[in-house]
Amino acid sequence: MGQEDSDNAAKQKAIDDWLPITATRNAKWWYSAYHNLTAMVGAGVLSLPYAMSNMGWGPGVVVLILSWIITLYTLWQMVEMHEMVPGKRFDRYHELGQHAFGEKLGLWIVVPQQIVVEVGTCIVYMVTGGKSLKKVHDTLCPSCKDIKTTYWIMIFASVNFVLSQCPDFNSISFVSFCAAAMSLTYSTIAWVASVKKGVTPDVSYSSRAHSTADAVFNFLSALGDVAFAYAGHNVVLEIQATMPSTPEVPSKEPMWRGVILAYIGVAYCYFPVAFIGYYMFGKAVDDNVLITLQRPAWLIAAANLFVLIHVIGGYQVFAMPVFDMIETYFVKTLNFPPSRALRVTARIVFLALTMFIAICIPFFGSLLGFLGGFAFAPTTYFLPCVMWLRLKKPKRFGLSWTINWICIIIGVLLMTLSPIGAMRNIIVSAKDYKFFS
Repeated sequence: MGQEDSDNAAKQKAIDDWLPITATRNAKWWYSAYHNLTAMVGAGVLSLPYAMSNMGWGPGVVVLILSWIITLYTLWQMVEMHEMVPGKRFDRYHELGQHAFGEKLGLWIVVPQQIVVEVGTCIVYMVTGGKSLKKVHDTLCPSCKDIKTTYWIMIFASVNFVLSQCPDFNSISFVSFCAAAMSLTYSTIAWVASVKKGVTPDVSYSSRAHSTADAVFNFLSALGDVAFAYAGHNVVLEIQATMPSTPEVPSKEPMWRGVILAYIGVAYCYFPVAFIGYYMFGKAVDDNVLITLQRPAWLIAAANLFVLIHVIGGYQVFAMPVFDMIETYFVKTLNFPPSRALRVTARIVFLALTMFIAICIPFFGSLLGFLGGFAFAPTTYFLPCVMWLRLKKPKRFGLSWTINWICIIIGVLLMTLSPIGAMRNIIVSAKDYKFFS
């Protein structure tokens, strides 16, 4: 029996050493900083001034800053819970979920939400990458022949076909570093160019809505935009799994150092873009602040190029846990032997699928507003709190208990309200949607 057990353990270790999340445990603390920054700061930062214009100064500032505080707190909880059982590491979000809610229920609670967030983000990044490429082309060569977005999405996908063959998280650290640097760069361009352009003559901060109903739905939709701006929690345990851990220096120490740096970066990107963009343009701001700026052409082209490089890295960071799920399923459930062929095939199929959906539904971003409300808010704002209450059992009505319940209530409100705003936006603008544009 002993021999069989050791054979099983050896087989299990071989599989873990092959899977992308657990393959290497030698990441440095700064890897955590830029993986988290890449996952958190998406091109969505450019829509924050527009979200502000739908919320107004008071509520807008409160919602943005409160979200920053709550999501930093829930991220801290996840980093703490990664090694809460001595000698065991929860390398994946669903493993922590299973520990908190039970084997079956934990999977059903976490995995569908994680898949919606990660696969949804990958599809949106396909569309964003294609559109950014097209914008660079159209800005630099206005007289050239117009090329359909479909072809640009294919070009963007082809870059990711190559990069997706990187075996594990550590092997994409350079791509992720470039992506994080780009998000800092185009955020800076957005607010510096806004300052340079100056306050628009007769700028107005009144509501752009024509009726009370309009104002309410716009506000709900803006809440959704802010919720998606903080969606990095879906990959945080997977990032921490790559950190070395010893009894003297548990993995949470380097991980947390990286998270703090990443969150300073998030504040640097989000707050100036949101507040300065809204201050300069008021309710006339577009849903992408770069569009409002329009010129100089070279600067807008450069910013779009940076967005492009960022979404290439962002795609890889969000796809890695999905690759891990697919490969785990093939190897552990279907008993395929771990092999290069399996990895190449599985990843190419996933990429082709996200590319196909992006080409068919180039307005997927507004659909994500609807889908994401159900998945982004729970995984980011309140699932960590629910797990914390179940596993750590803080004293009733004590400080920790109260803070967690406040976060849960805010998160549940976000989850129920933001899809309503998004659904209405989908219905209102449905007549402009074109499949295969």
